Amino acid sequence: MRTVIKNGRIVTAVDDYNADILIEDGTISMIAKKIEIEADKVIDASGKLVIPGGIDPHTHMELPFGGTYASDDFKTGTVAAAFGGTTTIIDFAVQYHGQSLNQALDAWFAKAQGKTAIDYGFHMICTDLPDQRLPEIKSLIDQGISSFKLFMAYPGVFLVDDGTIFKAMSIAGESGGLICMHAENGLVIDVLVKRALAEGRTSPKYHALTRPTKAEGEGTGRAIALAEMANSPVYIVHLSCYDALRKVVEARDAGLPAYAETCPQYLFLDYTYYERENFEGAKYVMTPPLRDKENQEKLWRGLQMNDLQVVSTDHCPFCFKEQKELGRDDFSKIPNGGPGVENRMSLIYNGGVVSGKISINRFVEIVSTSPAKIFGLFPKKGTIAVGSDADIVIFDPNEEMTISATTHHMNVDYSCYEGFKVKGVTKTVLSRGKVIIEDGNYLGTPGDGQFLKRGHFNSPR
Repeated sequence: MRTVIKNGRIVTAVDDYNADILIEDGTISMIAKKIEIEADKVIDASGKLVIPGGIDPHTHMELPFGGTYASDDFKTGTVAAAFGGTTTIIDFAVQYHGQSLNQALDAWFAKAQGKTAIDYGFHMICTDLPDQRLPEIKSLIDQGISSFKLFMAYPGVFLVDDGTIFKAMSIAGESGGLICMHAENGLVIDVLVKRALAEGRTSPKYHALTRPTKAEGEGTGRAIALAEMANSPVYIVHLSCYDALRKVVEARDAGLPAYAETCPQYLFLDYTYYERENFEGAKYVMTPPLRDKENQEKLWRGLQMNDLQVVSTDHCPFCFKEQKELGRDDFSKIPNGGPGVENRMSLIYNGGVVSGKISINRFVEIVSTSPAKIFGLFPKKGTIAVGSDADIVIFDPNEEMTISATTHHMNVDYSCYEGFKVKGVTKTVLSRGKVIIEDGNYLGTPGDGQFLKRGHFNSPR
């Protein structure tokens, strides 16, 4: 199968030029000013951007949480991702107490097998790591699971103590792995939650008010300190506020290998959404919570200055009806999470490039290239180069659309960004050379996506 993409403006993290692309056997085999060759399919990208497929390194498909499950499974969630221009996700397998890491991985393979529309990898959430189980981390790295998520939050469910974090960081660091930290002081938060409920404060806004930015800042600083002692890199997930960002900036200024991601919800939404009437605030209950608007400018600056390297989504949707409503009388029972995997590329292009906050090359870097490098996928993924997988998005920088639950493809009954008008729309998506999105239609087959055996952590710039 030969495909030629003609007349496009090719943009990578470092390049910006006009050329044609020849795709053969799922990979890019030639890039030239003009390619005149007989092909099975010719795609005219005139007036469009030709960019590497997006990589979302933080999704939760079909995640059990709070007595229910995330409403997107690996089929619906990855189809939605493809519509938005994302061609790779890295989801989280969960190890529960008493399980080995391999048992947990097998359970998540079973969830994904035969369903994914795009390529995928796994991080491993570790909740039970006695000393005798620590060597399993190295074993998983050898199997292509080279990143591990540990929690300082959710006592009794996910939280692990500092000693366990330090030991996991030590073995991951020496073996080429990376620890991803949910950095909040969960024990203090638990006290605040119990106090609020005892005082009859049950509405959704108290989810945010019991998770102060200082708790995230303290957790972030502690995670970085533990990583420094363990001589290990660390990656802070879903960073939401300046108190946490400041700790990352200080660490990077000191030359430490500290990295972090933020998410669109923290760049575009704020605490006031929790004040909405009729329990509407529950739609935005996620962890960390939405913050005061003043944090947004600081996060954009973090992206500009490369103190934040990645924009992920933390996609973990729960329907407003039946699922979010589980916490109508108790905010602590509202399932934590929101939808976003389909909207990330357009939101960041519109809010970043169109607004002049970041360059078009930086846009590609934070939604594709940096996650590919950090999580062991580059240069197979995350760029447009000869030999790379032909994961390519043809993106119209001038088309406008309005985000709405009535038109999105995520399996959830609301949108966090309902009514947002964005400029910059995914038009055509190729996954390893196969056109899977074209003219607003999904042309792929669930199960097309391949599991990605990832390499070792690779420090980006």
